[in-house]
Order: sequence, then structure tokens, then C-alpha cells
Amino acid sequence: MYRIAGSHLRALKSPAATVGLYIDCGSMYETPGSSGASHLLERMSFKSTTNRSHLRLVREVESIGGNVSAIATREQMCYTYDAFRAYVPDMVEVLIDSVRNPTFLDWEVKEQLEEIKAEIAEFSANPQGLLLEALHSAGYTGALANPLIAPEPAIHKLDSSILKEFIAENYTAPRMVLAASGVEHDVLVSIAEPLLSDLPAVKRPEEPKSVYVGGDYRCQADCQNTHVALAFEVPGGWYEEKTAITVTVLQKLMGGGDWFCTGGVGKGLYSRLSLRILSHYHQIESFSAFNHIYNYSGLFGILATTSPDFASKAVDLAAGELLEVATPGNVTQGQLDRAKQAAKCKVLMDLESRAVACEDIGRQVMTYGERYG
Repeated sequence: MYRIAGSHLRALKSPAATVGLYIDCGSMYETPGSSGASHLLERMSFKSTTNRSHLRLVREVESIGGNVSAIATREQMCYTYDAFRAYVPDMVEVLIDSVRNPTFLDWEVKEQLEEIKAEIAEFSANPQGLLLEALHSAGYTGALANPLIAPEPAIHKLDSSILKEFIAENYTAPRMVLAASGVEHDVLVSIAEPLLSDLPAVKRPEEPKSVYVGGDYRCQADCQNTHVALAFEVPGGWYEEKTAITVTVLQKLMGGGDWFCTGGVGKGLYSRLSLRILSHYHQIESFSAFNHIYNYSGLFGILATTSPDFASKAVDLAAGELLEVATPGNVTQGQLDRAKQAAKCKVLMDLESRAVACEDIGRQVMTYGERYG
């Protein structure tokens, strides 16, 4: 069964609201035949439906000063609508209509496929984005190895029939959550139930399997700098909450950033990578810890940009910093407390955004449903 969740009391003080429809269906659910479908669905969001043309939809959104968006991730498709709270009934109807009743007109699909081609060309000039994709393809076998960006060969195969089949298979009631920030739960239920009650009751499938195997990926590029990533698995992902929270604090502890910052290197920056690496090695332009955590697995590591002749040393420094932070006694209580406060601050600042709060509500409901049925 689908799930509906309204927001907490604090958000109800705002005159604005965010409504989101979240579906457990991202690139990890793709097969060789549907490769790239999530990417194309993101671009096909809020286009023509069986009830309204794309032009009419745009005019309806603009008439109330709203904003719609869609994001495809490896685990989820996220559709959101922002506007004044008084228009929540219209927002919910447009959101559900766009997700449940797309027509995928051939000319709209072809238009978006051309946009994806241009997006891929731009993405090739984004070394860090390419590195993060390469980490998944090299580090995993199975679902998490599926590319988030549509592969070029897939563009020639994707069409409306593939999208319709992908939606029919994956956009099912047990995998949907409608969440809102700035809307009372009972109000949201009364609006949404008539629009969702006819969703067929089907059994929720198991999440596609992924196995972390580690690996190595190298790519020659016409670039003046060398970009390097060194990463390791976060076992258990968000379902191992203690590990996931530890990694979140660790990322703040190690920190990092770009070589150039206002006031000079290290001014006002207390993270280990800023103080120990960026302040001492001018060959390194950026050096940052990162993490990507999924339901059952995740990645934690360091991204670096350096001059080509210093790349080998940068890898050694990254490995050394990971070993240092793992050695008992090398992290002071003050450093740890600062990292904990930074992690808390980041969470609280993120939750100031209605869109983030809405997504957080949706994820909690989805997680609770998966765990406890």
C-alpha cells in the first residue's frame, strides 16, 4: 500500500508548502534493456499527461507561483512541488497526475534525448562527477554499479515504450510515499486518498542486490590536472545507523576543500585535511573527504585534484590520512567534538529547507515501512 505523511508543527507556521512523491525506483532497478530510463524519466517529468498538455501544466504551475522539480538517484525517483499552502489540493493533483499518467509523446521523448546528449557532453567536462560514477562502476557489481547518467549506447534504444514498461513495473503502491512539509497530515490524506486509492495492491519486490568488490578505474583525458578518488565501502548503509552516523561525523572531521580560500589557506578552517594537507602541499588544488550512503551499502573516501607529477604522492597522502584518523590517540577530544557539532549543524541547516524536510519525512516513512511492514 502507498503511504502518506504530513509535516511537523514547526513547518505549519510557514505560508508555503512542499509536496513530494518519492518512489523506490532509481538507476539500480534498471536492466540492460532499460538502461538510462531513470535519467530520461527525470527529464520527462511534468510533461504532457492524459489530462493536460505540457503547456497547460506549465501555465497552471506559473499561475500560482509554484515550482516543480524531479531528481533521479540510484535508489529513488523524487518529484516535488513548491507553492503557497493554500494551493495544496492543486499541487497534489498535478503531482500525482504527472507521475501516474504521463503520455510520453514521441516528439517530447526525442527532444529530451537530444537534451541528454548535450548533458552527457557537459558531464564529460566534470572530472569529479565522472570520478564518482567510476567509483560505483569499479567498486560494485550488481545494482549500484548501474550508471546514474544514461550511457550513450542506451540513448539510441530508449523510447516511450521502454519508459511505460519501466513505470508499470516499478511505480507501484508499496514503493510510493507522498510526503509534505507545511501541510497537516489529515489534510494531506483527505486530498491524496481519492487520487491514489485505485493503485493496485502488489507485493513489494526485493531490492536488487549489490556486492562491493573494490576495483580500479583509470581514464586518460586532455586536462592539465589529475583527479583522484580513493574510497572504501560503508557496510550496511543507512540500515546500520551507528556506522552511517559515524561516517557522517568522520567526513566532517576530515573535511577539506579547495586550496584557495578567503584569507589564505587554513584561515578559519579546522578540519584535518585543511590543516594537514592543503596548508602544506601547494601542488594540491583540492582535497576533500566525501561519503555516499545508500540503504545497504555506501562509499567513503577522499577526492583530490593535483598536478600530474604529484598524483602518486596525493594517493599516498590520502591513504596516510585515512590510516592516521583510524589510529587510536590521533584524534583529540576537541577535534571530535567539533566534528560532531559540525555534523549536527549541517543536519539542522538542511532541515531549514522545506524540500529537504519533505524528503526526510518521505525517507523515514519508506524506511519504517521496509523494516516493519
